[in-house]
Amino acid sequence: MRDPNGLLAMGGDLSLERLLDAYRHGIFPWFNPGDPILWWSPDPRMVLAPQDIRVTRSLAKRVRNGGFELRVDSAFAEVMRACAAPRDGDAGTWISPPMVAAYTRLFDAGYAHSVETWHDGALVGGLYGVAIGRMFYGESMFSRMPDASKVALVRLARQLQQWRFGLIDCQMETAHLASLGARTMPRSMFTARLEELVNLPHLPGPWHFDAPD
Repeated sequence: MRDPNGLLAMGGDLSLERLLDAYRHGIFPWFNPGDPILWWSPDPRMVLAPQDIRVTRSLAKRVRNGGFELRVDSAFAEVMRACAAPRDGDAGTWISPPMVAAYTRLFDAGYAHSVETWHDGALVGGLYGVAIGRMFYGESMFSRMPDASKVALVRLARQLQQWRFGLIDCQMETAHLASLGARTMPRSMFTARLEELVNLPHLPGPWHFDAPD
């Protein structure tokens, strides 16, 4: 549909097989708790090439001197629950318990991943998403300290560049993502690029960082 942009189907389930098939075709679930499962494929699509991430001078300083420790795949469920927590006075969330359970199954199968920002032993920011082949699908991020999620994204982008990932899917267009170097791509171009990337060799989790900090 054009309005709402990208609504494709409803119903089905959140089984491992259905989620992997959906992501391989550029489709993701997004729905409110209690509603039918809604499946989306917006046009255009917001994407970030790992090598194109924009690191401002202030963000670079935060990366170097913020006292953060970056980890990957060490606290997946905690990151999902933190992303689901209410923010900006909004009591609702689309990351419902069934979504947490479904993506935890993806994590256990080696497809979902979390990048976590820690400070003084506490989880203060991070993001999670799904990887198939050399394609990463970003799902959500959170911050409990300034720039904590941005630092996680910078670390992820550097690692994905090392592993020759082609794109990070950011799904919907936002000014925040654009400020970090993301851009829009027509759906036809996105799906063509996707078909190439998801068929490259897969890197199953749990992941370990091996790119320079």
